[in-house]
Amino acid sequence: MSKRTTRILVVDDEEIVRESLVSWLEKDGYTMDTAEDGPTALGKLDSASWSILLCDLKMPGMDGLEVLDRVKKAQPEAAVVIMTAYATVDTAVKAMKLGAYDYLVKPFDPEELSIMIQKIVAQQALLRENVILRKALKRDYRFRDMVSKNSSMQQLFELAKTAARSSSTVLVLGESGTGKELMARAIHAESPRHAAPFVAVSCAALTETLLESELFGYEKGAFTGAMTRREGKFEAANRGTLFLDEIGDISPKLQMDLLRVLEERRVTRVGGTESLPVDVRIVAATNRDLPKAVHEDRFRQDLFYRLNVITIHIPSLRERKEDIPLLAETILERLSVEMHKEVDGLSSEAMALLVTHSWPGNVRELRNVLERGLVVSKGPLIQAADLGLTLSPAKEVRPAHPASLAEVEKEHIAMVISQTGGNISQAARILDIDRVTLYNKLRKYGLRRDGEEIEET
Repeated sequence: MSKRTTRILVVDDEEIVRESLVSWLEKDGYTMDTAEDGPTALGKLDSASWSILLCDLKMPGMDGLEVLDRVKKAQPEAAVVIMTAYATVDTAVKAMKLGAYDYLVKPFDPEELSIMIQKIVAQQALLRENVILRKALKRDYRFRDMVSKNSSMQQLFELAKTAARSSSTVLVLGESGTGKELMARAIHAESPRHAAPFVAVSCAALTETLLESELFGYEKGAFTGAMTRREGKFEAANRGTLFLDEIGDISPKLQMDLLRVLEERRVTRVGGTESLPVDVRIVAATNRDLPKAVHEDRFRQDLFYRLNVITIHIPSLRERKEDIPLLAETILERLSVEMHKEVDGLSSEAMALLVTHSWPGNVRELRNVLERGLVVSKGPLIQAADLGLTLSPAKEVRPAHPASLAEVEKEHIAMVISQTGGNISQAARILDIDRVTLYNKLRKYGLRRDGEEIEET
């Protein structure tokens, strides 16, 4: 975690305190925001994640200890520092019991504050690095690791969480690279079957004969080269989850065999006669249009109905471009740990290029582009040239008449504000300016927080 990606929320009812803390810590390179009371702070928790909260103890309405309690429930990884002019041993003990990182007595020395923040950032970076490495080793995926600001994606996550609690068959649809296997792994990890195996098979990568042997196993002597008995993926996934990727590519014969297994919950190995019971939850995925394939008699209708119990359609990245800054930040953080190379983030030009790209390869392409940028970058920020991307032809069309610098700036700010969902701190970070400057430019150009122009009355 770098200073640039460290988000600090200052919660205090005194404006002078908020402004002073923001001024001090922005100079240190942190991303800052403020809230004048507890309810406002809790509202900001719903719209963004925070690394650190500096929270005043005595505030009208909701005091700092109540805010602390609510924060630790909503974002337990956030470090909360209680600020007070009335420090007592009892107050300190109560704050620490509720999960506060530490407390500061007003008035405090900016140097003391700076040192404390540095310690918190270093500690959080180490914890996050350990978590990321453990996930990479365990292949552990959960819904909390899937990030999105898109309302359709949020509804999709809720549907997937509900589906995970059942044993029903799930069909995951979406273009290549949208994260269908990640979704399947999260469904398994959040299901009652999470302690049993998750077994993945790519149906498009194998011939019909090989896929049949892979799925159902085979007996010794079933074919040339079958020197021993081998169990199939259905048996390997018993009591767990079998992920059938690119299910739309299997042959008519295998479609019939698969339908029989789904109906009878029993498999027969190739070359065998014994029918073996299996208790497997099926999650299938494809980038094909299965209803169209059914209509054209390329996919069995009865198998489609068997698979299409709960359908989860993951939208393409170009349909949810507001997620690109958040995804880029999350992916870059993981890559930094995996590749042992830390950067402060992306330059505003690099982020703008990511947002305007069409992403035919979706999130997988985004990850590859960011990995390239991380490898070739020389400075603290990944630059646009490091990404190896070029604007699509649609973005290279010149306007009918030359635009002024102000018009270009206004258009770019409106685009970034819109794509960050009105998150001023995030937009300011992308634009590489401070929040006050961004607010001034919004007023100058008559723009609302959603990027639209303010209508004159």
